[in-house]
Amino acid sequence: MSDHASDLSAVRLTQIKLAGFKSFVDPVAIPVPGQLVGVVGPNGCGKSNIIDAVRWVLGESAAGRLRGESLQDVIFNGSSGRKPVARASVELLFDNREGRAPGQWQPFAEIAVRRVLERNGDSQFFINNLAVRKRDVGDLFLGTGVGARAYGIIEQGMVNRIVEARPEELRNFLEEAAGVSRYRERRRRPRAGWATPASTSTASRTCCAALMSKSPV
Repeated sequence: MSDHASDLSAVRLTQIKLAGFKSFVDPVAIPVPGQLVGVVGPNGCGKSNIIDAVRWVLGESAAGRLRGESLQDVIFNGSSGRKPVARASVELLFDNREGRAPGQWQPFAEIAVRRVLERNGDSQFFINNLAVRKRDVGDLFLGTGVGARAYGIIEQGMVNRIVEARPEELRNFLEEAAGVSRYRERRRRPRAGWATPASTSTASRTCCAALMSKSPV
């Protein structure tokens, strides 16, 4: 198998920057001090909004999964003491000092993934200030467990959902953990220069071990 998934496991999330996103109206930087991080606090302090922000910047586009009726609901809409803002921005910073990121991002000591949404509906994605497609952000993390709906973000009720999952859903989790989903996506959307695994059965045998060994972001 390719080293893509194992390489990105060493590219650690270090900071989350938010501005105008839901309750985070003012710019704020949230440090991420370790590989396994829990967000705790009293009801209403914004814990779920942080998780929503991470999912959103990684490409989530279903308003319901972000606990809203439309995507514009992620933009701070005003309160009794504050006016609405014109845009929402979320940026994730990743430590890449070991040069483990794939492709053109390998030389950068830090990788910044950012998404911006304007009230008129215009949405843009950036990697290190370079405008990219949503697909490019997904490809960067494909098969690593980091993604809008991947297992790297464990929210309330997710463990029960995995335990009670149908076989097809459970297979998707296992394939993402082992990096197999990356090859499945590449077979569906072939590109020049992409290799396929020599043995799908070998990849499948690594699924359970990979799921147990990977730490969530």
